[in-house]
Amino acid sequence: MNIAKNLESSARMFPDRPALSEGGREISYAQLDDRASRVASGLLKAGIAPGDHVLLCAPNSSDWIAVYFGALKAGTVAVTLSDQLKPNELVELFGQIRPRAVFAAPEKRGVFEDLAKDSVTRVLVTDAGPTDLKGLMASGQSRFRAVERGRDETAAILFTGGTTGLPKGAMLSHENILTALYHVVHNERSTPQDRAVCFLPFNHVFGQMHIMNATVLSSGCVELMPGFDMNRLLEILEARRGTKLFAVPTIYVRLLSLNNLNDRLGSVRYCFSAAASMAAEVVRQWRDATGLAIHEAYGMTESASMVTYNHFHRHVIGSVGTPAGTVEIRIADLDGDAKGVGEEGEICIFGRNIMKGYLNQPEETRAAFRDGWFRSGDLGLLDENGYLFIVDRIKDMIITGGENVYPREIEELLHTRPEVAECAVIGLPDREWGERVTALMALKPGMTLDTTDLREYLKKRVAPYKVPKGFRILETLPKSPAGKILKRELKRQILSEGSD
Repeated sequence: MNIAKNLESSARMFPDRPALSEGGREISYAQLDDRASRVASGLLKAGIAPGDHVLLCAPNSSDWIAVYFGALKAGTVAVTLSDQLKPNELVELFGQIRPRAVFAAPEKRGVFEDLAKDSVTRVLVTDAGPTDLKGLMASGQSRFRAVERGRDETAAILFTGGTTGLPKGAMLSHENILTALYHVVHNERSTPQDRAVCFLPFNHVFGQMHIMNATVLSSGCVELMPGFDMNRLLEILEARRGTKLFAVPTIYVRLLSLNNLNDRLGSVRYCFSAAASMAAEVVRQWRDATGLAIHEAYGMTESASMVTYNHFHRHVIGSVGTPAGTVEIRIADLDGDAKGVGEEGEICIFGRNIMKGYLNQPEETRAAFRDGWFRSGDLGLLDENGYLFIVDRIKDMIITGGENVYPREIEELLHTRPEVAECAVIGLPDREWGERVTALMALKPGMTLDTTDLREYLKKRVAPYKVPKGFRILETLPKSPAGKILKRELKRQILSEGSD
């Protein structure tokens, strides 16, 4: 088994159909498979072996996709990180991953060469030098067949957050991914005629699995954008080059503000919202304006994408749908006992799409499972028809504009400031962003703090989406008898005041 065979199959059946459209230039399935084959054979020729890690840390591009499928064809493991990560954020992750090859944006060459100087890692960028990507592809061969791998062997590693705030690499097997992809293709009724617009990052499970991989499986075309640009998006849609629109709640809110929205969507037949729960009112407004539903699903990095789907047959606003394929869902109490219909509890998942475990973190892996069921850390309930409703997240993770932010990482940085005595980072509801990251701080006696300076301080150390959009200085933060800061109480107090 090898999920790269999905590309080979589409290239065999539809060699001349567009696999990708990038900046108005189309790349056929035959061309994409040829490029991936050259990457794969070039990697093997360079001494990189099946099972080795190949790290991708670059913006969305056709090169990214060629390297990704090339790495899979070679039997190596594709490990993906956000290109927005700062050098200090990459240091520990690089040590966890131990890649044999790195595909990075040219501006990150120096960072990775420094990290790789005491290892056998090869750093590749999109420059034309003999040691870079073009040189690697020139050394490879066309028509390379994907190396066979066991269904339980790791195909890709995507990073998510942990209960400690430290990143965790979810190891997804070929079977995990293929199972999830069939869930997507079946439920979305995907066809070779579809053109899926993608501006969401490929390091994220949604962009990588739900959009890019599932579109390749169904032999459709990925309309590729390096990032979100409203003008570019509208240009693509108005030119009728998109049939499937994938976005996050903040984008749908922005689109709703446009005049003649229905006309500007062009050929869009299907809309999907990911990463954060969509406000029911926005879904209603969208349906009134366009006649289209905004479909949602429940999924996570550890499930390789879709777990439930709010589908064509009976779309229920406010729900994330019913279990997809052979996935099983149960709601459990803290002891693992099943709860009844309509009762709240932890969402637990069983299915062949659930990850093998976390890279180099056996304790986190053990904590994530109970009797074979994956513990999501999310609070939800099932209604009498089997529809899942998300009540809250047990974990403190914040989802803002479709990106995951882990409060402890920001709190640790705030604590490096001499002015800060104590702090908490929370997510407050926001119609556009889903949640806005907000930092609450109590200062040391006699100290003052310029929040503009603090914002610039954080911007230099973490990716832009992690920087709080709001700062508040309080006299003290509420705590439990044991001294733990009560974030829910903080959120309740702020919301009752009606501001951040």
